[in-house]
Amino acid sequence: MVESLQGQSVVVTGAGGGIGAALAARFAAAGARVVVNDLDADKAGAVAAEIGGTAVPGDASTVVEQARDALGGTVDIYCANAGLASGGTEAAPEEVWAAAWDVNVMAHVRAAHALLPDWLERGSGRFVSTVSAAGLLSMVGAAPYSVTKHGAYAFAEWLSLTYRHRGLKVHAICPQGVRTDMLTASGSAGDLVLAPTAIEPADVADALFAGMAEDRFLILPHPEVAEYYTARAAVPDRWLTNMNHLQQKWEAAQ
Repeated sequence: MVESLQGQSVVVTGAGGGIGAALAARFAAAGARVVVNDLDADKAGAVAAEIGGTAVPGDASTVVEQARDALGGTVDIYCANAGLASGGTEAAPEEVWAAAWDVNVMAHVRAAHALLPDWLERGSGRFVSTVSAAGLLSMVGAAPYSVTKHGAYAFAEWLSLTYRHRGLKVHAICPQGVRTDMLTASGSAGDLVLAPTAIEPADVADALFAGMAEDRFLILPHPEVAEYYTARAAVPDRWLTNMNHLQQKWEAAQ
């Protein structure tokens, strides 16, 4: 069962809207002290004002020290939520690949590097990684996003298996479509694959809190993802064939 969140210090990156804003609001409603981080200072400020949090705008890769100062020296829960939904194939420009890698993976690595010394010393800490079902499965039309979200999932998994005996709790949130600006920006691929079963950002926050209460690593706001993940692991060729059929359907619709 999750401990009381009253007075806990929480950081949420990419919290100017969408899933991040919903997570920040949910933690604040539970009594936590919340730092709202976003590259867009106006959006971060608006969400912070709405939930009674503190805005710390800027790059998610370098926010830990500023956030820690804003919270009085301690971070109890860190939500690595900021992400880039980079589309394209292997031919996407290297700058697109580099940006996706930096935001979707390395920002998580840098945050963990900054947080872990304190967490391991006191024997407690919680790292929440907003991954995506693409990190367990894949996504048509979005090679940089799919590949880097696999990396984000792998890093969260590694953190958990390495440090759980030392008090670190890790959660990987892997939703499919969520009604956010990111879904709107995903274009025809998102319309085909994600939009039909899209949920609200608040549903993702609810799923995380249910998972925290049960100490579950894998958070699946769309429960059917577990079946897809099992099928992918059990019979990879059949799963790849089915995904290729989806790819062909997408190509035909464009």
